[in-house]
Amino acid sequence: MMTEGKALRRRGGGRAGNVARRGKAVIDQMPWRIPVNLDRPTEPLNKAGVAAIHEGAMRILEEIGVVFLNPEALEIFRQAGCIVKGDLVRMGRDFVTEMIGRAPREFTLTPRNPAHTIPIGGRHILFGNVSSPPGYWDMEVGKKVSGTREQCANLLKLTQYFNCIHFAGGYPVEPVDIHASVRHLDVLYDKLTLTDKVMHAYSLGKERVEDVMEMVRIANGLTHEEFAAKPRMYTNINSTSPLKHDFPMIDGCLRMARRGQAIVVTPFTLAGAMAPVTMAGAVAQSIAEALCAIALFQYVAPGTPCVIGTFTSNVDMKSGAPAFGTPEYMRATQMTGQMARFYGLPLRSSGACAANVPDGQAMWETSNSLWAAVQSGTNMVYHAAGWLEGGLIASPEKFIMDCELLQQIQRYMEPQTFATSPDDIALETIAEVGNDGHFFGTQHTQGRYETAFYQPFLSDWRNHEAWEEAGAIQTPERAHLLFKEIIGSFEAPPMDATIREELGDFVARRKNEGGAPTDF
Repeated sequence: MMTEGKALRRRGGGRAGNVARRGKAVIDQMPWRIPVNLDRPTEPLNKAGVAAIHEGAMRILEEIGVVFLNPEALEIFRQAGCIVKGDLVRMGRDFVTEMIGRAPREFTLTPRNPAHTIPIGGRHILFGNVSSPPGYWDMEVGKKVSGTREQCANLLKLTQYFNCIHFAGGYPVEPVDIHASVRHLDVLYDKLTLTDKVMHAYSLGKERVEDVMEMVRIANGLTHEEFAAKPRMYTNINSTSPLKHDFPMIDGCLRMARRGQAIVVTPFTLAGAMAPVTMAGAVAQSIAEALCAIALFQYVAPGTPCVIGTFTSNVDMKSGAPAFGTPEYMRATQMTGQMARFYGLPLRSSGACAANVPDGQAMWETSNSLWAAVQSGTNMVYHAAGWLEGGLIASPEKFIMDCELLQQIQRYMEPQTFATSPDDIALETIAEVGNDGHFFGTQHTQGRYETAFYQPFLSDWRNHEAWEEAGAIQTPERAHLLFKEIIGSFEAPPMDATIREELGDFVARRKNEGGAPTDF
């Protein structure tokens, strides 16, 4: 492996080699924009297939039932007329259909910087950072290590820096050097001061959810009434597959729903392990696990912004390890997209891979995952940048490599890439060049060449000899150099001094009160 110092000494000319001389911006990236997916979604299911998966999900809810390990949820289901025996809940399809019909098809999330407001639903597709890995890897450390607050903060800086990242997910790496009781306070303070994009709260107990909602309210400079008037943040929960919802995640969502904030419900169904080995069975189970929770939140707070998530993939049947970016993962994502449109719900999917380092496997699996998101009509793409080892490692090099891919996807979606006006067809220019000329010197080319094609910030398009002469720096090494330069030149977004002080005072007070209870 090449050390940072060796790479710096070997770096030569060319587009990728000149990053240090571009000034404060470090790279020429695409501007902030809300991508609109103009392609028709890929729909592997015919009408009978959609009906079959819907029927399977409804029969799971009616006949088999889902366990809710939350006494408040059980009481709410009883009041709603569902069948509750112990902690097992069965519910009729009419109830589920009525509740799901209350959820909005589209909504917006407004962070402390209104310029970074994001629309959820419709044809919009938005990308978020890697979230929740306990491990960290970069080329300087050279091995997998436990995450720290500094590493977490650096990944948050990348989240803010890259315009193709639209929302800040959970901790981009778990900072285990901070005690679990106060970890959420320190990380959310870093999030709210280092970024001004839409925030996430973990639904892991009353204290964490309530603290994060209060910190987001303070950072936005809002009254309690203003905070609850529209969604400013979101949470994401996973069911405990098969067919179970735990206490803290449902508790957190109920608290968020009652204050008008957004909820993403994402069953984590691994076909062959936590769900049937067939994609149809795994998707049907996943749909059932998501709909029953969304129905609960709509009963409690009609109109709560909800997103249905898919995290259905397969396992390696030789070892039981999860696999991502597989053909089965892609089809499950597309199938869930069809079901989300059937129910009128926005869709969340992920940019995932099982690779251990940012290598070829990492990029082809992530590329498959991201293009499956495009094909499925996904609205929120979690873990779109920085994810490794099935979610156990966050990597800044992988983050930057993924952002190159995200920018290419955004460029692919721009209408000018398939415009067909007479000027685009360019018959006069074709006639001018004729049968034995070239197009380099034509006015048509000269007037467009700077913006005609996507320009990468990381890819190296030189031939092999020029690449060798410039230092033979491979893609992860170039990404590492960019990571260092971005962090070195990073400037946090502005925040009113009074608000920052109030936010710091809240964190200090809650730390003195002990933060959130833990088992250790």
